[in-house]
Amino acid sequence: MRPMPSFDPRRVPVVNDPGDTGLPLAHADRMTAEGMRSLFASPPQWVPELRREPRFMDRPPADAAVLIPLVMRDDLTVLLTQRTQHLSTHSGQIAFPGGRLDATDADATAGALREAEEEVGLSPSHVEVLGSLPQYVTGSQFTITPVVALVHPEHTIRPNPHEVDLVFEVPLPFLMNPANHRRHQVDFDGVQRQWFSMPYRDGDTEHYIWGATAGMLRNFYRLLSA
Repeated sequence: MRPMPSFDPRRVPVVNDPGDTGLPLAHADRMTAEGMRSLFASPPQWVPELRREPRFMDRPPADAAVLIPLVMRDDLTVLLTQRTQHLSTHSGQIAFPGGRLDATDADATAGALREAEEEVGLSPSHVEVLGSLPQYVTGSQFTITPVVALVHPEHTIRPNPHEVDLVFEVPLPFLMNPANHRRHQVDFDGVQRQWFSMPYRDGDTEHYIWGATAGMLRNFYRLLSA
């Protein structure tokens, strides 16, 4: 398999899809701590939009887990990281805390909590796990279990400088508004590849959320709008 060349995702055109027109808003009452607890205690019938990306890397499959940390501020926020540039996969991209599962991890939840503590210093004592979203398979051959959790606002962050350049938060209502979801498409080696982006501007800084992270957030939106 010929590896997909490096490219700037910001330069890939936005495409219009009829299915993106007239999408419902996420239910506001679910975007609170109590609403999230109720949602995962008794989830509605729903279908994830995205399950598997076209493969673009010739490597053995691996199991992974990420934490979707919802910080309990006045409005819930999502804690995200920007990966360092020297990492072997998805370098420089915005991501959830997480990574490959270890043999010592009891399950995906344990792996997500371990990785979050290793990457950003988030203590499990400040985390209330709610449940998980369906697995998401990346083009780099990771099968990811997204674990959703509430995070106490008095948590402390200690980023691992080897893995994380930046830790920041984005308001959950922004990420769950389909008007902020952009669909992109590129053809490579005869394979059509689509992904979402959700650029978030904080003052003079643009956090360009795209790829697998945006795909899992899109699935989260599908749950919250079901």
